[in-house]
Parts: sequence; C-alpha cells; structure tokens
Amino acid sequence: MKNTFSLLAAALAGAGLLSACGGGDAVPSGPQAVAIEFATVAGSTAVSCATASIADLGTTNANGRLRDARFYVSNLALIRADGVEVPVTLPANNNWNATVGTDRVTLIDLEDKTGACNGTTDTNPSVKGMVPVGNYVGVTMALGVPFALNHTDQTAALDKTPAVINNAVHPGMAWAWAGGRKFAKIELTDVLADAAADTAGKWAASVFNMHLGSTNCTGTNPSAGWVDTCSEPNRATVRFAAFNPETQKINVDVRALLAENDATQNVSGPTGCMSGLTDFECTGVFKALQIGFDGAAAAGAAFTIGKVGDASNYGLPIAGGAAQTVFKVAAK
Repeated sequence: MKNTFSLLAAALAGAGLLSACGGGDAVPSGPQAVAIEFATVAGSTAVSCATASIADLGTTNANGRLRDARFYVSNLALIRADGVEVPVTLPANNNWNATVGTDRVTLIDLEDKTGACNGTTDTNPSVKGMVPVGNYVGVTMALGVPFALNHTDQTAALDKTPAVINNAVHPGMAWAWAGGRKFAKIELTDVLADAAADTAGKWAASVFNMHLGSTNCTGTNPSAGWVDTCSEPNRATVRFAAFNPETQKINVDVRALLAENDATQNVSGPTGCMSGLTDFECTGVFKALQIGFDGAAAAGAAFTIGKVGDASNYGLPIAGGAAQTVFKVAAK
C-alpha cells in the first residue's frame, strides 16, 4: 500500500520497528514501538561535529563547521490514513523526555562535543515511544517546548522540574529571556576560527547562532519565569503527510537554515538570530522555518528589517509550516 504502513508485532518486525503495510499480515493488538530518527545535513550531505568543513553556507557560500545542534520536539503524533493524528506516548520522564498532562516533549541532541562542538558528549538522535496498532502515513510535531512547560519559576526547587527541561540538567538550553528554554540551538562557526590558537577567522563574529525561543513575554516577573503570555511564541510546525519511520528519517538541513543569510556578517542585535524583533538575521531564518516575523515592530530601528508572513501570523507557524525548508524527509 503506497505511502502507508502498519505497526506489527516486535516478534514479526523486530523490536522497536514499524513494518510496511502488507495485505495478508495479521495485525496484533496492543501498543507498538516507534522511533523517529533525526540527522544533520548540508543539502544532501551528512554533517557532524567532526566534519572539517561545510561548504556553501549562506548568501556568500561561506565555509563553516557545526558547533551545536540541539532542539526540542513536542507533541509528536503519527498521522493515520484517515487524517487522524495519534499522539506518540513517550517513555517515563527522564533526561530526554517528559510528559506532563497532555504535553509531551523530547530533547533531540545531535552534537557530541567532538570537533568544533562544545556541548555535551551525550546524544539523543530520536523520539522513541508507543502508538496503537494502525495504518499511519505521516508525522507531525512542534519545534519547541509547550507554553505550560517552558516558563517555569526559576526560584523554585529545580528537582520539581522534569529533567529534560531542567536548566541544571541541560544548561545549554536555558533561555535567559523570560525563564524559558531555547527551542532550538543550531550554531555554525567559521572554519578558520580557532579560539585555542587565537585565530579569529573571516566571519565578523566567528559564530552564527540560531537560538529559537519565545520573546516579548509579559507577566508578574518574566525574568523569573512568571509569564502570562508571549506575543511571539515562535514555535514552528513540522508536518509530513508522507513519512515511514521504518525506512525514512528526518534531516535537519543547516544549509537551508542559512540560505538567505550572510553567515559572515551580523547586521544588528546579538550574533546570528536570537529571535528578537530587532534582529535582522532572523528574517531569513524565520522564513526557512516558516514562522511569521515582523522585525519592523521595534520602534526606532535604524535599519529596515524584512517581514515574514503578515500580522496574522507573526510568531506563529505559517500555513502549518507547509513551506518550511529546514526539516526534510530522507531515506535511512
């Protein structure tokens, strides 16, 4: 059955695998394991922390290296042939997963602190969980942490916060603005830059940071995590109508992420894109992720900042992320 697959028993398909739909296969009852794998690429070429050089980054075709690749995936669901979205049930709360009420979140970590990366040696390249037996044709998820889990009281005991979103467990994903988390932390560095050798390289800031997170948050004490609302939630939607986790994975294309940016320059604000309304570099990044963006909302900006979408979707996914270019389905 084209673009359709059934979940079969582990004894038939191998533990943790999904099997393609077969007309005569007996489908067992009970939940079945599923794993959605992620990988970093530049175009169609696999890249990692150890990759010596990634060519053709941005509008100047710069050469760079991967420095970080971590992001949160939330409320992942498989899409049935009839269009119904079936949530993937995650394992018990641990360093990589958390379920609180109806919210589910997983931290994907594709860097291993080798090469140019300075994160952690631990990695987590997939979302693993369980779904009921059924015919599934696609997958959908949000890039980010659900609001109820994102803004926690930073003055409260950290042991009350699930490990996957605990700033003490994953300090690299802590977001200083409004006590939230970085939804995605993807960083590229100048291939010629070498801090140990005191070599600056040719990029203006040596690193292009893409830190996605909610901004323009208000509440009793946003810096402590007491947030009521964020006018720019900045959670992207990733949805593939055709996806088979048995034979396919999801690539994160760093070249596509920076396609409309000059990685060697920094026009305004923090280095790279930090999701702020006055951050020129976010125009291209948000277009790639298909999140509405209006940098011109900042009064007194000394330069013209492009817009992505219109006022109806600033800070929100555009058309369900249908035109996003960063996440792509690929064969395993």
